[in-house]
Amino acid sequence: MELNITAYKGYKIAELITENTLIQNTQEAVELVVNSQYLEAEGLIVQENQLHPDFFDLRTQMAGDILQKFSNYRAKLAIVGDFTKYQSQALKDFIRESNQAGRISFVSSIEEALEALIQF
Repeated sequence: MELNITAYKGYKIAELITENTLIQNTQEAVELVVNSQYLEAEGLIVQENQLHPDFFDLRTQMAGDILQKFSNYRAKLAIVGDFTKYQSQALKDFIRESNQAGRISFVSSIEEALEALIQF
C-alpha cells in the first residue's frame, strides 16, 4: 500500500494512491492506519473504489469492523466517492451518523476530505 503525504494548512494528511489496492479486511485496514501514523499523518484519505464492495453492504459488518479499528487507533479517515448511488437506507443513515461524529467522513472530493480531516 502506497501512501502519499500532503501538507494541508499545517497538517500532514496521508492518501492511499495505489489504484490496484483494495482494502478487503480489518487486518489490511490496521496496516494502513499503522503505516499512516508511522508517517506522522494526522488523517487518511481513501477512495471509495479502494474499499471492497462488501464494505458498503452493512450486513457483512465489514464497515463497522474496519471503522472500529480506526476508532481504536484514534485515526481520522475520509472516504471519497459518490455515495448517492447506494439505495440502502441503513447505509445512508450510517454515512450521515459517521459524518456527524467527525472522526470518519464520507465526502465527494479530495478538498472536502482535507477539510474534514483537519476538524476536531
